[in-house]
Amino acid sequence: MMTWLDSLDIAITLDESHPEIDPTTVNFVDLQNLVLGLDGFDAGETQCGERVLEAIQMYWIEEKE
Repeated sequence: MMTWLDSLDIAITLDESHPEIDPTTVNFVDLQNLVLGLDGFDAGETQCGERVLEAIQMYWIEEKE
């Protein structure tokens, strides 16, 4: 089970689940919805903030490189 604290694991899972998406073009609302839709993610929206989404996006961009 992943939570918002698992930024790197979330980014890896997003990269594997959505290889067609360029993470540099995803806004935070869409990113949050993508994370909430992941299998194995079970944390809800309450602990999600801009800093958390920013960290996930940065890791996801690094995974693409």
